[in-house]
Amino acid sequence: MSNRLSVAIAERYRFLVLLASFLLMMMGAGTTYLLVVTLKSIAQDFGWPRTIPSLAYSAQLIGSGMGGMLMGYWLDRAGMGWPALVGAICFGLGAIWVSFIDDYWQLYLAYGFAIGLLGQGSLLAPLTANIMRWFDHRRGLAAGVVVSGQSLAGVLWPPTFRHFSESVGWRSTYFWFGVFALCLMVPVSLVMQRRPPAPAPAPAKPAPAAASSGPAVADAQRRPMSPNLFQVVLSAAAFCCCVAMAVPAVHLIAHATDLGHSTVRAAELLSVALAMSLFTRLALLDFLTRKIGGLATLFVCSAAQSVALVGLAFVDSLTALYLVALFFGLGYGGIIPCYPVIVREHLPAREIGMRTGAVLLFATTGMAVGGAFGGLIFDVTRHYATAFLIGAAFNAANLAIVAILIRRMSGPWPLSAFGKGHA
Repeated sequence: MSNRLSVAIAERYRFLVLLASFLLMMMGAGTTYLLVVTLKSIAQDFGWPRTIPSLAYSAQLIGSGMGGMLMGYWLDRAGMGWPALVGAICFGLGAIWVSFIDDYWQLYLAYGFAIGLLGQGSLLAPLTANIMRWFDHRRGLAAGVVVSGQSLAGVLWPPTFRHFSESVGWRSTYFWFGVFALCLMVPVSLVMQRRPPAPAPAPAKPAPAAASSGPAVADAQRRPMSPNLFQVVLSAAAFCCCVAMAVPAVHLIAHATDLGHSTVRAAELLSVALAMSLFTRLALLDFLTRKIGGLATLFVCSAAQSVALVGLAFVDSLTALYLVALFFGLGYGGIIPCYPVIVREHLPAREIGMRTGAVLLFATTGMAVGGAFGGLIFDVTRHYATAFLIGAAFNAANLAIVAILIRRMSGPWPLSAFGKGHA
């Protein structure tokens, strides 16, 4: 009876963990969108080129990637409680710190260390890895719900930050957002003190058939990649897709205003993209990952992102930009939560925190590179078209790598990827 009661409590508690993870992710994405919205204002106030605030975005991503791997290691050994609490405190204090900067190195340190390494480092990789340990089934939905906190943040924060930045200035906006983050995130992080139940043992693999002829023998004799090689190749795929992803994610608002559209419409474009990503994560991701698996779902979402990048290089009307934003949101919404699902499907469960953190370190490094070179290319060419096309080339490399992984891990592609369901 006591065992049944503990199982029932764990079943209910996991949904509380899911909600807390969602809220932490939503708040954690705030400073990212705050920097995107205020990028031009910060550069103008200090007389900086746009490369400088773009590099702050990059510092945040590199810091969060490194922090994600460290916090993931901590998660594997001690649970999510302390990483979540440390991250919540440092994140709020980092946002307050930005409101007092008077030189670029302070902006880099606040975003790279406090907000990135210690703050967001405790969010994306550890939270998604942790939720994979709470859910043995419907992992795509669980990862999608957690990461959809970023999408809802993208719907809510850009217009909110635009309003307050234009009303009271970017410094006051950073300060009061940091205070709000501390008041919300610290209590929510306490939910993470409870550790998940032990993972269910993996089912025994059937022995390969002795000897026969035909395609079945070739499939049985095929050797998938070793876990470490698989992680290296998956990390390369994550780097390429996130270089591409960062260019519109960071510069879409600035690009739209450069084309002559108002700041209100430009902020709406980002909100439309992130609303579409929210739909992808909540309505499509679980169906796709259970039907075709994490790798094939990643391929589909990456292809949608490629369409968006090529479109952004050539369209300038507001209607066309809204359409392209929908394609970008479709791809963006599915790509990031696919990686923890893929890690859970193909790599050892006991190392999920560190391995997810390692893969997402390459993803955030790619985001850092893409965000920085987007600003650099604008400073050189005075437009973003070239940056979008270079991003599309990186996205093509991602598609090629993912196709190779599907073939190695699932058999002849694409029939094996799209013809079998996954748990």
